[in-house]
Amino acid sequence: MDFSEQPDGIHSMVPREKMSEEARKYRDFYEIKPFAPIIQREFGYFSLERWKEEGHINDNTDLNKLFGFDKDGVHSLKQLGWTTAAFNPSFEIKQIEDRGKHEVVQDEAGRHVLYFKGMRSGFMPEYLDHPVKDKKTWEENCKWRLDPNTPERYGDIDRRMKAAVKAAGKGMLIRQNLIGGYMYLRSLMGPEDLMYLLYDDPGLVHECMRTWLALSNTVIARHQEYVTIDEFFLAEDICYNNGPLISPGMMREFLFPYYQQLIDNLKNRQIDKNRHLYIQIDTDGFVDPVIPVYMEIGTDYMSPFEVASGSDVVRTGMEYPGLRILGGIDKRILAKGKDAIDKELERILPVMKKRGGYIPTCDHGVPEEVSFENYMHFRKRLLEYS
Repeated sequence: MDFSEQPDGIHSMVPREKMSEEARKYRDFYEIKPFAPIIQREFGYFSLERWKEEGHINDNTDLNKLFGFDKDGVHSLKQLGWTTAAFNPSFEIKQIEDRGKHEVVQDEAGRHVLYFKGMRSGFMPEYLDHPVKDKKTWEENCKWRLDPNTPERYGDIDRRMKAAVKAAGKGMLIRQNLIGGYMYLRSLMGPEDLMYLLYDDPGLVHECMRTWLALSNTVIARHQEYVTIDEFFLAEDICYNNGPLISPGMMREFLFPYYQQLIDNLKNRQIDKNRHLYIQIDTDGFVDPVIPVYMEIGTDYMSPFEVASGSDVVRTGMEYPGLRILGGIDKRILAKGKDAIDKELERILPVMKKRGGYIPTCDHGVPEEVSFENYMHFRKRLLEYS
């Protein structure tokens, strides 16, 4: 057999009968196969500490087994940031100011953050300052930390890619995670200052995005020496409760040229030239206005469809039958009781299972106010639908 035709998951797709069970479930999801078994997973949790305090779980509890989750059918490649830029080295985490019950801390992204003293996680922090204000602070504080040729970025690449090659051989999807352009710019400048700089200093914004592109392109190219990538996953968070934080015009001017160049480069380097590249956008808030905008760059998968902002996966699933969808279960309903949970699932699951291409999860982390009993009922019902 010609080496280029070997079904190793890299040069060509592994035959279905040789895929792991979880890989087959994910492949059916991506193919939008009607009535396929539903993938069982969750978006995240804010409730685990409460459940530990109440004695329902402990640090040794196997949550996957307890909640009936599937093994993951996706292998993620990282190294390119997520909610903050992929700095190497990161900023030193240190206290900047003591305010009695509070403290101001410089975090790993160079932001000054107001915390309750002794409590730096578990709640939404208040950001007081960001590292980029102009070209001078960009160059002094951040640009050099985004050098794609920093050797430390690749120190463990052989180990990481050995695991990726093994996953590809099981038919698992190989996903490249990276911070999206809006999230990246916001982490550098802050959400309000970014709004001004888009108008007052567009040249600086473009320079920041050129640096994002150079770093992302170089790291992904190294990964593609080993594997074919199935999915390009951007952490964007560009929406709030009324829609996008910047206009579609701004998206097209400051984000899309860099996205499209990176996607084109990625496709041109693929070992398996016939592989479809799935593009996923993750954004909180009301997503409807940006769905057709993101489709301009080939997006075919979005998450997590926050219900409180007006998102509705049933409506979106019918309007965009080719869109893969994750999320959309109103996390607030889990606190209301079993009848409310049943009603929500009965509204969504029959329609979306018939459609295919849907993974039901909460529309963000499970809130602290959700009781363990209610969540176990939620999980029982989702397993029944599967």
